[in-house]
Amino acid sequence: MPFALALLVLAAGWRIVAIHVPALANFAPLMALAFCGAVYFTDRRLWLVPLAALVLSDLYLDHYYASTFGESWTWSSAVVRALCFTAAIPLGLWVAKRRNWVRLFGGALVGAVVFYLVTNTDAWLRDPFYIKNLAGWWQALTVGRPEFPPTVLFFRNTLLSDLFFTGIFAAVMEFAARRAPKPVAEPVSHEE
Repeated sequence: MPFALALLVLAAGWRIVAIHVPALANFAPLMALAFCGAVYFTDRRLWLVPLAALVLSDLYLDHYYASTFGESWTWSSAVVRALCFTAAIPLGLWVAKRRNWVRLFGGALVGAVVFYLVTNTDAWLRDPFYIKNLAGWWQALTVGRPEFPPTVLFFRNTLLSDLFFTGIFAAVMEFAARRAPKPVAEPVSHEE
């Protein structure tokens, strides 16, 4: 459990630090942790770590956006984000059945695309700034609102971070599995 707590603190901390470095906007390990957690962790309680990091960091980010831009996030949008992270778990379970590097990176790619499409569609539906037609949806997916960086920048960072952190997490887990001592077989008894 100390490993899970360390991941929680590091993931939430990374996300909070990244908000103050615009080049790192949406460059976070959370989706990779949710996805890889399902691939590698047999203890299902550890699957909650990325969701807890998301909720904790969302509390700070909501305060940051409210004080900086005068806007609070809606809890319904927070639920949409949490559902996107939760959707990474069945994807990770599917990849775990026949794990290889192509499936790992393919799963990370799918998670990033789903997150991008779902959260930006949610923003388009909820934000009165966007016109509720195809052009408004396209704006939500590409340039976003003028006071924020373009949403394609967020997608680029989401995609790169998901691939990057999935690669690191998977490499560490594979290395640890190879270094773990192999179980010794019990000697066969010849007594009858």
